[in-house]
Amino acid sequence: MFRFFIQKKWFLWAYLGSATILLALWLQVQIDVKINEWFGEFYDMIQRALGTPNAITMNEYMGGLYTFGKLAAMWIVLGLGSSFLTSHFLFRWRNSMTDWYHSVYDKARTVEGAAQRVQEDTIKFSRIMENLGTSLIESIMVLIEFFPLLMGLSIGIPILWFGDWSYGLVSGALIWAIGGTILMIILAWVLRLVGIEYDLQKKEAAYRKVLVIAEDDGSIRPKTFEELFDGVRQIHFKSYLYYLYFNIGRLAYLQANVLAAYILLAPAIVAGVMTLGVMQQIIRAFGRVEGSLQYLFKSWPIIIELASVYKRLREFEKNINEL
Repeated sequence: MFRFFIQKKWFLWAYLGSATILLALWLQVQIDVKINEWFGEFYDMIQRALGTPNAITMNEYMGGLYTFGKLAAMWIVLGLGSSFLTSHFLFRWRNSMTDWYHSVYDKARTVEGAAQRVQEDTIKFSRIMENLGTSLIESIMVLIEFFPLLMGLSIGIPILWFGDWSYGLVSGALIWAIGGTILMIILAWVLRLVGIEYDLQKKEAAYRKVLVIAEDDGSIRPKTFEELFDGVRQIHFKSYLYYLYFNIGRLAYLQANVLAAYILLAPAIVAGVMTLGVMQQIIRAFGRVEGSLQYLFKSWPIIIELASVYKRLREFEKNINEL
């Protein structure tokens, strides 16, 4: 699966492509920091305008909107460019995987579900990596930039349960985010979601194989179809039920998550020790830090699917090597 990074043929795409994608993501995060600063300045200006008539001019107000427009345009251009490049990068990765599978397909074709592994699982692997990989890198970069920013903004501001401690807000974000992630890991482990996803794909592969054979062989009994589809139905119904249990905990946490920053800032808001602009900066920075720390939590269903795909491809390559 990872020959892409050691083969000379793909060297430029593997390393120069990775570096370019990382640079684009880093620039997007830098723009995001500038946008966060803009929120503070803009909402302070709004507060002045609403508090005192004609305290600001129309030019100042429109200038603030224009500044946001420039930052948003740069972020969109970088986002589109990095997304386009990432899609090409990951298709090359898939290409390197299929090159090897094609070269050993005389042996690989004897492995159960070989066609599905080569065609379906490689495209799933690349598509999941496109979303999951870039999200992970972006989350790390956001933490690097926004963590110290949040610490600086919260100095001197009373935080619920932590008082005037300068690390109160980041500690609250850490406890809340890590607690939610641990909750999801425990739920997924108890419900054995990775195993269910793996079993689901095996049942689908067996059903699909008989359908493909039946295209050329009319002797395949209808009962075979029914037996196999019964297995498909059972594993799907089981997955629906188990994901229902999983999503009860996940959605309850996400709804509570909306209020987390406001709850921690309650003493400061009630005491009126900060402006509207500073509050907006803190809440946005808190959301960015918290969102990055919740990477595993928010990505857990996709991680489960990736783990299942990885397990199937690894098993497939192991069987090929044994042959």
